Amino acid sequence: MIREGRPLFSVVIAVYDGESTLQQCLDSVIGQSYRDTELIVIDGGSKDGTLDLLKKNSQQIRYWISEPDRGIYHAWNKALAQAKGEWICFLGADDFLWDEQVLSRVANQLAQVPDDINVVYSQVSLLGADAGVLYSIGEPWPQVRERFRQLMCIPHPSVMHRSQLFKKHGVFDESFRIAGDYELLLRELKTKDAFFMPDIIFSAMRQGGVSSALGATLAALREVRAAQRKNGLRWPGRVWLLALGRAYLRALSRIVLGEKRTRVMLDWGRRLRGLPGHWTKA
Repeated sequence: MIREGRPLFSVVIAVYDGESTLQQCLDSVIGQSYRDTELIVIDGGSKDGTLDLLKKNSQQIRYWISEPDRGIYHAWNKALAQAKGEWICFLGADDFLWDEQVLSRVANQLAQVPDDINVVYSQVSLLGADAGVLYSIGEPWPQVRERFRQLMCIPHPSVMHRSQLFKKHGVFDESFRIAGDYELLLRELKTKDAFFMPDIIFSAMRQGGVSSALGATLAALREVRAAQRKNGLRWPGRVWLLALGRAYLRALSRIVLGEKRTRVMLDWGRRLRGLPGHWTKA
């Protein structure tokens, strides 16, 4: 059975001290040509001007709250308690929807998605420190199906979650700090399929600094492994082991060569694999 009609979208934004980027994120949702959209913002008790921005835009936000929370997955769970949409997506305050037509294009694609598919995704453009586009990520599901059981390889800021997914599997596990989105999707996709929307860049995502990215990699891989274990996957897989090896090599190179040379080496390695540069531009 193919679903028809115009679904309601819930766009969730989690923010903490996001004054410098939040307005662009809000504008990207508020300015959508697709009007069957509700905007939900969960602020973790920001100390900067975020609260003023939320008050300024309150007429365009269906629900918002500002209070301390236990992290992004707690914030998203609070949003899920308010969301009324048939499809739900999650953005950070550093992200924004790609253009004002993107939700209209997504709605057209969703009309072709079978009812037993609960996860739909497309592409995300990664932005460097100068806000220029580095490259886009997001590959068709048949190409990443097996890899997904080992690593998070679909860009979460492009994922549309059918509300039925949360009724079936529950909410985000707040014990995770980095890979809670992967763990939730793994509950579904370890046995089911996702649907890839071709030719759609859904959102843009700013990249953090190189130091933070290198430092977070090992922690993220540990959480991915914990998510696998929680979902009954006893063997981490070759792809995960290779990623772990690369992470240790990056950490060692940073100690031996320094950060600047490590960036150059990492981009050299990416280009040898036919990939665009990233580390020297992030």
